Order: sequence, then C-alpha cells, then structure tokens
Amino acid sequence: MNRFRRPTVRVSRPRPSDAISGLVTALFSIPEGMAYASIGGFNPVSGLYSGMVSTLVGSFFARTVLMVTTLTSAIALSAQSVLSQAGLDPHDVGNIAMLTVAVGAVMLFLGLLRIGAIMDFASSAVMTGFTAGIAVQIVAGVIKDVTGYTPDAHNTVMKFVDAFAHISQWSVHAVLVALATVAVWAVFRFIKPLESYATLIALVVVTGVAAVIGTDVETVGDIAQVPNSLPPFTVPDLSAFPDLLLGAFAIALVALAQAAGISAAVPNPDKSRPKASVDFSAQGAANLVGGFFGSLPTGGSLSRTGVAVSAGAQTRWAGIFAGIWLILLVLIAGSAAQIIPMAVIGGLLFVIGFELIAGRWADIVLVWRTAPLSALAMVITFVATTQIPLQDAILVGAASSLVLYCVQAARAARLVSLTDSDGDWYVGDAPATLKPDSVTIVHYSGVALFAEVPRITEHWPRITDDSRRAVLILSVRTLPDVPSATMQKMLKAQADTLRANGGRFMLAGVSPVFMDRISKSGIAEIVGHENLFPATDQVFGALDDAYEEAVRWLDSRPSS
Repeated sequence: MNRFRRPTVRVSRPRPSDAISGLVTALFSIPEGMAYASIGGFNPVSGLYSGMVSTLVGSFFARTVLMVTTLTSAIALSAQSVLSQAGLDPHDVGNIAMLTVAVGAVMLFLGLLRIGAIMDFASSAVMTGFTAGIAVQIVAGVIKDVTGYTPDAHNTVMKFVDAFAHISQWSVHAVLVALATVAVWAVFRFIKPLESYATLIALVVVTGVAAVIGTDVETVGDIAQVPNSLPPFTVPDLSAFPDLLLGAFAIALVALAQAAGISAAVPNPDKSRPKASVDFSAQGAANLVGGFFGSLPTGGSLSRTGVAVSAGAQTRWAGIFAGIWLILLVLIAGSAAQIIPMAVIGGLLFVIGFELIAGRWADIVLVWRTAPLSALAMVITFVATTQIPLQDAILVGAASSLVLYCVQAARAARLVSLTDSDGDWYVGDAPATLKPDSVTIVHYSGVALFAEVPRITEHWPRITDDSRRAVLILSVRTLPDVPSATMQKMLKAQADTLRANGGRFMLAGVSPVFMDRISKSGIAEIVGHENLFPATDQVFGALDDAYEEAVRWLDSRPSS
C-alpha cells in the first residue's frame, strides 16, 4: 500500500449562505488579521494577506470542511519569536516567506506521514496554560497602542509594571479611543443578532468617529501603506532555511494544536469524519502556497471558524469565498484601512486576550480542582509562555506533560493477587512472600513503563529460602505489547530465582507482539516456552490454562 496516497477532496456545490458567510468572515478578517500581525511586530498588511490565498487553499483541502485557515495570535507571536531568535529581520519579506514555506513543509510532511497522534503530546492542560500565556502576551503586546507609552522592559510581566509606573506619560487620546472601542464592542456583544459582528462594528464605528473629530492618535497608515492591489509575489530567502527549520517545527506544533480542537467543536455538516492528518496536509498546502503571496504562517483558527459558522457556513466553499472576498475588498478599498487608529486595534486585542482567558476558564478550573499533576503542567506552560520564546514554551509544556504523565503512570501501577473460588477470580493484595508447594497468581496493572518497575518490585512477593517448589503466575494480558527493558530484566530475575528454588515462573495472557519481543531479547528462553501461555479470546482463558498446569505440576512432584 502506498503510504503517501493523495487524500480525496470532496467539493460540493456552493450555497448562497456560503457566499454570505465568506463575506462576513472576510470583513472580520480585516481588523483581526491586522491586529494579530501588529502584536507580532509585523506589518499589519501581512495580516490581511494571511487571510487571502492561504485561507482559500486551506479550505479547499481540509477534511474538517468548515475550518478557516488563517493567522492567529499564537502563530503571530511565535513567528516573531522564531525570527528574532534566529537573528533574522522580522520585517524582511524574504525571511517571512521562507518561514511560512518552512512551516508549510513541516505540516505537509507530518500530514503525509499521517502522524495525527503527534498532537497527543500537547495535552489539554498544556494548551490551556499556553492559551492563557498567549492572552497575557497579547495584552502586553498592545500596551503601546492603547496607552501611547512604549515600555522599556522586554519581559512580559515587567511590561505591565513599567507601564503602570509611567501612567503620567500615557496618551489621553489613545486611552479614550481604546476604551471607546471596548465599550462599543461590549454593547453590541450583548445584542444577540449582532453578537458575531461586535468586533467589526466596533472597528467601523470608532474608526469613523475618530476620523470625523480628528483624534490625535497613531493610525495604520502611519505604520504601513495598504495598497489597492493583490498581494505581491514573494520569493523566499533560501539562505535563512537552516536557521528557521527548528522554529518552523515549533510553530507548526502550535498551529496544529490550535486547529486540533476545531473538528470537535465544529463537526462536518454532512456527518463525515474529519482526519487530523488530512487537516495537517491542508494547512501545510496553505502555507506552502501562501508563503509566496505575502502571508505569515497560518493555521486553523477557531475564532474565524466560529464567525463563519455563525454567519451560515454550510460547506468548504465558505472558507474559499472568505479568501476571494478579502482579495476583492482589498482591491476595491484596501487603502481605506489606513485610517484605522492603532488604539482601536489595541482595544480589540484587549478584548481578544480576555476572551481567550474566558474561553478557557472552565478548563482552568477543572484542571486545577481535579488533576494536580496536570495543573502543574498547565502552570509550567503558562510561566514558560510569558517568560521564554513561544516556540520553546510549547515544547517545554509538551515535555513537562510527558514527564508528569510518566510520574502519574508510575504511581498508578499496581500488583494485585488473583484467587480462584468456584471458577471465579477474586482480587486482593499481593502476598508478602511466596508459600512453598503452592500456586500464587498476581496481576500486573500498568503500562510497563521503566519508571513504574521499582514501585512494582516493592510489592512483589518475596522469594525466601522457605519458598521451595513455589509457582508464581504473572498475568500480563493488559500490559502493552512492548515491555520496557527494565521490566524484562525484572522478569528474568524472577525466573532465575524461582528456578533456583525448585519452582516455576509463568506468564499468562502473552500477546503475539509481547511474545515476539521477549523471544528476541532471550527472556522467553530463560522463562521457558512451556511457561508462556498465549492470550486467548476468553478473558481468563490463558490464566485458567496456566493455573491448571501449575496444579498438575505440583501434584506430580513429592512435597518438600
């Protein structure tokens, strides 16, 4: 079978509601895209370009058909961090194009290999901490826009301290415009029919009022010119690729982790099952193509997808129309975006930051109250996100999650005794020692992780000088097919010790893969093939067989 088989793309007929949804999504993409690019320190126009070709291509190939692929706050901040850490100019279009293409290549590679399970390494607790940290980063990143004061500190927390220590230097006009933006947004947020358009309305209303009264605040036009034209064709700077590869992988992980929750939150209207690996490939294709047309790295956006769905999206054409509409809007009236005050964008980003916290608040409370180790992973990721580069923070979070999982798994491992009574098996505590001329059955409940073996060893029945002709049966039916090397050493030690005392050590419920592993390591030869009982379709079938053999063996030999 061809492992790299091209996935099938189902393209249904577009519907009128998809065209309307695409227009609303495109209009929403103007403020949000420019805002996200701004917090990453990029030209706000790049945020517009990120919602054009990338969105169109991503929607065409995605298996989660309503998913909108575009720039997100986490991706923007991660991209800026990667470029800066690599010593590359984040304003150089060649560097941006190379980073976007590299992220696309990583996503496409993971998708073609069908490694959708890679997202399991970024747990819900880690993503909750990461999202909360991103929210703080967003708010810290727009302090200049909403106050007119530029903090000298580079540390996220110290930016707040620095800003509040210099309130006297804040711009009254910038603060009032930002507060007005939040106020208008809040008013329309509570009007149910207009709830989805609150951000767009706040942008238009406050920008219009500021333009009419001539407010003295910085505008988009003061930072960059927005041409009424298609995004320019950009050639990636290939010399930057080696410096960006590791960072591209981290950004891809961030983007894919964010997109992973979309399929669960927004199921396909036709009830077809989404596939994470196909969505990986779709986002990869979006970046590979978008990188040549001025786009920053992109990924599945839950907020933009939510806008599309609330506006009536029914098929993948909603996302395709969103890209087409945005291209047309920029062609016709792109320069009008130059009058948007940066304080308006800053106010909207304040809202987005607090919405991110509110959206994850239930998860934060749940993790904090019910899962102490997961809560620790969440806190570690949150702190890392606010203190170190984002592409490192997500890796730190994933690593801490894996370490804490190992700790939790080791603690959960148990060794219990199984006792036969009238054909039924009863669970109890493992005996302290093995009795002579008797059969002892223990069941290993765990994942055979190396870290849990010392804990299991502590509860293992001791083999004393009096444990002559003792038979120990270990039930391994629920263990993973690939036992750790540490566990195999333990099995060897038990087999050798029991044999030296004239007893037998048996394994019951051995799966074919488990059998293959211990055969290759030589453990099967040491235990003895006559002491290995393969798993059967009956849950305790192998255990019954092993027990019968143990009893027969003891009855056939004289007592000690």
